[in-house]
Amino acid sequence: MKITKFGHSCLLVEEKGVRALIDPSNDYATVPDNLKDISVIIVTHEHSDHYSLELMAQLLRQNQDAQVVTNSAVGVKLSEASIDFHLVENGQSIKISGLMIEGEGELHAELHHEWPRCANTGYRIGGRLFHPGDSLEVPKLPVEILALPMAGPWMYTGMGIEFARAVKPKNAFPIHDGMLKKLGSTNVMPEKLLPKSGIEVKILDLHKEYEF
Repeated sequence: MKITKFGHSCLLVEEKGVRALIDPSNDYATVPDNLKDISVIIVTHEHSDHYSLELMAQLLRQNQDAQVVTNSAVGVKLSEASIDFHLVENGQSIKISGLMIEGEGELHAELHHEWPRCANTGYRIGGRLFHPGDSLEVPKLPVEILALPMAGPWMYTGMGIEFARAVKPKNAFPIHDGMLKKLGSTNVMPEKLLPKSGIEVKILDLHKEYEF
């Protein structure tokens, strides 16, 4: 599996020649203007740091055979923009161009007990990579590669460490860090602490392809 981080939570994943783009947004990420050969675009939830309707429309013009996978909350907004999608939520799955995509989880992590939680679906890609979106709910199935949230208004770095330990992946790399001016402890802590739990950590330089 090849993974490229475009920033924050936006990943390009290639497995057996099938390319999936997860959470495309230019809020804290930079998606290349000429991105081509995308088979599927996956959106975990409706927040603007995880998807943009304008960017989605542009990507679909450039990749006219690409399909979209998301949950019902995002789906409402896509339907209003006349963008077709496949509904894949908790416990559901779909295979696109041979790539298995499985949904896990239902809600965004809590920001405050008085603040409503939006829908959030984590996605397992190709049976190997798990992207949780904005949730620290431990998935039911084993995870080989974990895209590990490390910062945000709904979490702090130590919560990410404990989430990784609970998930017990073979590999992990930090995501959800685009709002930080300096990455600092969000990179150092997982590199130092998680190998003690048998988890290999990679820090992904932006726009560089990594093999897993």
